[in-house]
Amino acid sequence: MVLMKRKTLIWIVGLSIFIIMAMIYLVQAGERDLSKRSQSQRSLKVMRMDVADSESFGWNPKRLDAVFTYAGTLSSDALVIVTKGRTVGAFGDLKKPYHTHSIRKAFLSALVGQHIGSSTGQIRLNATLQELGIDDTPGPLTDLQKQATVEDLLKSMSGINHPTAAEGGLVAEKNRRLGQEENKPGTIWAYNNWDYNALTTIFEMRTGMTIAEGFRAGIARPTAMKDFGIDAVSYVSRPERSQHNAAAFRMSARDLVKFGQLYLDKGRMNDQQIISASWVDRITTNFAKTGRDDLRWGHGYLWWIPSPKTGLPTGSFWAWGLGNQAIFVIPAWDTVIVHQSDTTEFLKRFIPMITNGQEAEAAMEQLILSCINPDNRKSEYCIEHRFTTRREFEKLISLIAKARL
Repeated sequence: MVLMKRKTLIWIVGLSIFIIMAMIYLVQAGERDLSKRSQSQRSLKVMRMDVADSESFGWNPKRLDAVFTYAGTLSSDALVIVTKGRTVGAFGDLKKPYHTHSIRKAFLSALVGQHIGSSTGQIRLNATLQELGIDDTPGPLTDLQKQATVEDLLKSMSGINHPTAAEGGLVAEKNRRLGQEENKPGTIWAYNNWDYNALTTIFEMRTGMTIAEGFRAGIARPTAMKDFGIDAVSYVSRPERSQHNAAAFRMSARDLVKFGQLYLDKGRMNDQQIISASWVDRITTNFAKTGRDDLRWGHGYLWWIPSPKTGLPTGSFWAWGLGNQAIFVIPAWDTVIVHQSDTTEFLKRFIPMITNGQEAEAAMEQLILSCINPDNRKSEYCIEHRFTTRREFEKLISLIAKARL
């Protein structure tokens, strides 16, 4: 059993390395012509609210038709739109867990928010890394870097540019923003997995719980999630880069909806205040501008804030992961939207290409653009499993916004 667990961990670590490289290209994939080419239409079994109810809940039924028709051209595995606690439309196996990738950061934010305080087992927002005994190896932190606070980590503003586990594809952007010298904590925003992994260490050290235990007790049980188990969380470890690990999740769409609904209801569900309303409010009142003008216009407490130009109303926020895993919380519409794509088949093709010596970006480009070829477009892979590009995903969200009455 121990050997099996070790083999599983090694496989996860290896897979994370390839995901890291994959994201370098995926972040830019929407700039290609793939999203402009017609894709094969899948036959989706869509669950829909009837016309009269859809309209009463603020949705244009014909424009919702356009949403699900377009989704049928993508490789999405689940899409759910829930308004006022009712499912307006959905497709996919909503009970099946998929890797959530970077949505893990929103889960981490919730867990930390539940344990803010100065008592034993709690976490002070203004506690510095030095006070908490947080350092790193190889490559120790400097005295200035140790002055970063828990809140700096939650706001992605530690300023610490240090190698870490499960590091995303925005490494070049992180390097551009932070450079290789010291930065004063709290002054520069950068999407930085070191911050999130250090938060994972801090949470477990201060509370005495693993991330899985904390999520099960603090989130899954109070919200009555149906598919989450303690084995839904695994760790990605890169000790040659950092001592801080990433906690990865597998979650079902219906459980993600419950998580989004918790935030939509200001942290209250089933007659319990599970997360404080003030913690939820921080996301949209205390966020950093990212310099983008799209769905990632702002970033607050490990959630993204969409630009007003996206068609989503002010006060909206969302969590994102590789493969366009997403949870949208839209208070103005009393709506939660969940989108999932299974990345397994893509990685099955990508990993052998890399291990055979092909460069990551070239392999990524070959796989994504291969589905433009008319001979491949109707293959099972291109219809069911290809990556949805950033531009395609943005179009899907735009169509959803246009479907509001």
